[in-house]
Amino acid sequence: MQKLPYVGILQQQRKNNIRSFFLLLGFPSLILAAVWAFLMFTTYDTSFNFELTNNVFLEYIPYVLVGVIIWFTIAYFAHSISINKSAGSETLERRTNKRVYNLVENLCISQGMKMPKLRIIQSDALNAFASGINEKTYTVTLTQGIIETLENDELEGVIAHELMHIKNNDVRLLIISIIFVGIFSFLVNIIFRNILFGRGKKKDIRIIIISLVISLVVYFISMLFKFALSKKREYMADAGAAEMTKKPLALASALRKISGNHKIESFKSEELAQLCIENSPEKSSFSSKGLFSTHPPIDKRIGILERF
Repeated sequence: MQKLPYVGILQQQRKNNIRSFFLLLGFPSLILAAVWAFLMFTTYDTSFNFELTNNVFLEYIPYVLVGVIIWFTIAYFAHSISINKSAGSETLERRTNKRVYNLVENLCISQGMKMPKLRIIQSDALNAFASGINEKTYTVTLTQGIIETLENDELEGVIAHELMHIKNNDVRLLIISIIFVGIFSFLVNIIFRNILFGRGKKKDIRIIIISLVISLVVYFISMLFKFALSKKREYMADAGAAEMTKKPLALASALRKISGNHKIESFKSEELAQLCIENSPEKSSFSSKGLFSTHPPIDKRIGILERF
């Protein structure tokens, strides 16, 4: 089995910046396509009227784009507060845990990085994640369980993995995808509520059903985008962490301990779990299959590190 070489940091950053750019174009384009499809099907009588649909669509474009920009701007700048609240994390300071603080500080010094904020989740689960969009908001969050269970070299490997997500701009890329997927999730939720509790006319019901079908389709497509982004970044962060610490076997050992013990019960958001170092679903679940898994199999990650 050929090992996965670590792509240079600058090359990886460029790739992720390009992906971020196309995400910023791709997701709004998907929203506009959904609006066009909605107009097409709701104006359908005995045949499709493309001219009428296009004319109405052109009038809607500015309103749709303004709405998307407002949503994105609010979510983009409020994401740190939202993540910390959803995770139920607390600030981790040097005086409360010198061991963790020193491990992070030493790694950052070796890489010429500004030290991120540190937070802790009071959970016995073994997991960790990085978040943030810039140096002011970059954060590494660890569970109490992973701090207490892992040896120093193992914990150092996990922290290095999360620092690589920051260096590679992975966290920024994922947050952009999560924000846009959140738009579709919100729309689907609103439409479902209308179907369950609404009491409209037959014409209204028809419009709601059309909206639901279109929203589900674009939500499914956006989820595929998100899943595709997640998998390779984990391999790259593993490889980068191995290069950073020069201890690939320590990270492999950490992943082996994390496997099967990673689920944080307090997490109510799948988007938040996606940020974690491990988020493998149950093997029997639908999400464990191919495109629908956010993380590559942990056994494969361990195998690559052992051959590094």
